[in-house]
Amino acid sequence: MVVVGGVTRLTHSGLSITEWQPIVGTLPPLTDAQWQDAFGKYRLTPEYRHVNSGMTLAGFKSIFWWEYFHRLLGRLIGVVFLLPLFVLIAWRRIPRRFAVKLVAIFGLGAAQGVLGWYMVQSGLVDDPHVSPVRLTAHLGLAVAIFAAMLWTALSLRSPVRANLTTRAEQAARRLAFALVALVFVMMLSGGLVAGTRAGFAYNTFPLMKGRVVPPEILMLDPTWTNFFWNMATVQFDHRMLALVLFTAVFVLWRRTRATPQLPARAARGADALFAMLAVQVTLGIATLLLVVPLPLAALHQAGALVTFALALNVAHALR
Repeated sequence: MVVVGGVTRLTHSGLSITEWQPIVGTLPPLTDAQWQDAFGKYRLTPEYRHVNSGMTLAGFKSIFWWEYFHRLLGRLIGVVFLLPLFVLIAWRRIPRRFAVKLVAIFGLGAAQGVLGWYMVQSGLVDDPHVSPVRLTAHLGLAVAIFAAMLWTALSLRSPVRANLTTRAEQAARRLAFALVALVFVMMLSGGLVAGTRAGFAYNTFPLMKGRVVPPEILMLDPTWTNFFWNMATVQFDHRMLALVLFTAVFVLWRRTRATPQLPARAARGADALFAMLAVQVTLGIATLLLVVPLPLAALHQAGALVTFALALNVAHALR
């Protein structure tokens, strides 16, 4: 779902459907008249007037289907999640504490749909681009839902908590939880990179325009706006977070090696996390140098979710 959302963003398809109809919108246009009606509504948007003026109906269909599939997948996830949940609750197959968590996760999913439409609305007014902040919030909530589902699943699979008594063990636990937060922040910064299209600028590595710190990094006023809307600042932050994250994961990996009394699952998880992060950094650099080709960018976004999942797994093993 997150990868499809990323592809929808990269193909500039997110503003192709100008209405939010949770029930009626399940069906796509089926007749030529319905297609013409949908296309006519799109031609009234700023994106059509300023970006895609002259687009044909065939071109409109090519972007419509990505956004439609993204929305349909969201509805499908809701159905697949909710119906079995009701059945299992009715059969008393779910412990009460987990039932409450699962209902809350469904609530987050419903909120995600509302937030997605709130994001789309920002691009249907004067500026034909969605707000980077709203886009990042939409991504952040998706990752939070993913984290809640994975943590719940891990708790069902491994209900016994680790017995960590020494300072070294407890330090490893704190670092593991800090890493989960850091990977989450890293993904949010990636959302800002996507929202500001910062990946299409400064396509060199490790320097940006021949410098470690680009001169445009604080060009907007007030200063705080640079961290959300300045391409130079957003991309610089993403690079620096990657460096901090790589260092922190290396430290955790060394600690799991130096503390043999930690659970074996945590040690194996740290190995996998360190290896995946190396792959993810390589994907990120390649995506930048090649100026954001669609398959590589989608793979980089998928890699971020895998990295996050592995970080959650280590933290769960040390909880």
